[in-house]
Amino acid sequence: MIDVWSSTGVRLPRQMPTLEEMPLPMDDVGFLSLKDGDPPPPSFANNTTTASSSLLAEMIKLSRILLEINSLNERTVSGATSGAILENEVMDLSNQLDGWHASLPPFMHDTLSNVQRFASQGLGRMFVAVYLGYYHFGQLLFYQFLHGDCHSTVLSAHFYANKCKAYAKSLCEIIYASHSVPNCDVQYTMCGHILVIASTVQIHTLLFSDKEAQIVAARQRLERNFEILSQLRMYWPTLDICFTRLQAFHKACRNSMDESFRLDQWMLRFLSEFAQPVDDRIVDGFAPMKVWSLDNIGCSPENLP
Repeated sequence: MIDVWSSTGVRLPRQMPTLEEMPLPMDDVGFLSLKDGDPPPPSFANNTTTASSSLLAEMIKLSRILLEINSLNERTVSGATSGAILENEVMDLSNQLDGWHASLPPFMHDTLSNVQRFASQGLGRMFVAVYLGYYHFGQLLFYQFLHGDCHSTVLSAHFYANKCKAYAKSLCEIIYASHSVPNCDVQYTMCGHILVIASTVQIHTLLFSDKEAQIVAARQRLERNFEILSQLRMYWPTLDICFTRLQAFHKACRNSMDESFRLDQWMLRFLSEFAQPVDDRIVDGFAPMKVWSLDNIGCSPENLP
């Protein structure tokens, strides 16, 4: 999993290219119950999982889809794919994400009762991590359609943009839920990066939505996300990078609101290279404009434009 994330995030060459051939981990509960000297379970030796399934195995399956999403976004920026071919590839990856979720047993669905059940087994944070990956990969896949949502009459652009917003909303919601259930809160650095991406989707709603309920909800999520990012920074000073990236995005919106969500080389770095700050995004021909103040994210809704 780290190999997949780091190959894009910090531009390191992959060390495990034959990901499909790797055996999947055994059931998490079974692994935790093993004692010193116990033989490997048959399920592990046969590259299968037990009936109760494995959270770590599901994360690895999702990482295989992430590889394809990263590749698609890179080819889109380079101009190697577009039009009907691009849409077919997006549809295929969307079906892969849907298929992954449809294959899960009910006890692994994203519900509060399941979060609590896994927490009682000492696996709450891992369960949340599975869905953080799932929702983040979904928002990465459909992010490029946020630009078309405002500038295209193609129905599929609006459909996919709405899917991006739905994934970002679900990502925020499960992070909030993780803080309400003991032993489930996610406190690792990657949470900061994916929360920044989800926050920019909320900014899209603030800038372009004409529905008051959506705008109010987006403002509330931005406030909550800013609070969580601030809490994480107390543990991880390196998360200053997340704030500088969010500020760079804010500046890009001020310089050109209409171009701020276009998938180009700058946006690709913003979405994927989580360990590096990004330079200011320069768009020629657009005068700076006042959109909203990053400093106001943590304020009350009435102080937000």
